[in-house]
Amino acid sequence: MSEQIPIKFTDAAANRVKELIDEEENPNLKLRVYVTGGGCSGFQYGFTFDEKANPGDLEIVKNGVTMVVDPMSIQYLVDGEVDYTEGLEGARFFVNNPNATTTCGCGASFSV
Repeated sequence: MSEQIPIKFTDAAANRVKELIDEEENPNLKLRVYVTGGGCSGFQYGFTFDEKANPGDLEIVKNGVTMVVDPMSIQYLVDGEVDYTEGLEGARFFVNNPNATTTCGCGASFSV
């Protein structure tokens, strides 16, 4: 029986991560998604590349790339979805978060 993964990593996000990793020519890179205090709504999402996962990190592999989330951040992201979009506002990673009671206009900040 497989364990339920608490956050989704979309094909669009995974494919863009793969492109960026290929550009960096470092196959050890992983997308780290995290939540910090700040932003106009109390919390904000962060995205960075990391070469390693830390003890306790959730690791989700999709399309040959890995997304990692630390245990403190995952509690705010349960049932959420990490996605990637390109549009008039530019290209960006973002989180669809059903736990957020308020989000700011840019979608990078939220409250619970």
